[in-house]
Amino acid sequence: MDRETIVAEARSWIGTPYRHQASLKGVGCDCLGLVRGIWRARLGPEPEAAPPYAASWAESAAPGSDPLVEAASRHLVPVSDPEPRPGDVLLFAFRAHLPARHCAVACGSGRMVHAHDGAAVAEVALTRWWRRHLVRVFRFPGLDGRSIKARD
Repeated sequence: MDRETIVAEARSWIGTPYRHQASLKGVGCDCLGLVRGIWRARLGPEPEAAPPYAASWAESAAPGSDPLVEAASRHLVPVSDPEPRPGDVLLFAFRAHLPARHCAVACGSGRMVHAHDGAAVAEVALTRWWRRHLVRVFRFPGLDGRSIKARD
């Protein structure tokens, strides 16, 4: 697996309607469903089932917990470089005191693919607003010869 393959897979989801908790290309997905679908297409079966979650789950997370970051840490490789590379998984928090609640896949050239509530999967600019809310960057295992045990 390489970065171009991940970006191509992410882009193949463009136009998929937003559907909360879904993960079916062309049918519906949310932001987590997009990343789950890329995993299935490039790595095989998902390593764990996503638990049911409400649209407002981040606001009701237990104090001090960050479920999206915790799940990503179990299955993806953390990246310390603040500049995302193509194929990296981006996690966003919309308020400093809340856990991450949105994810996307970097495409390079300052762009990302994501599924946003009320819209179809789209490729958009990774603008200053998005960068300000970017809290973590991860990489799919096996990319650049890195596994979950390997760290940047």
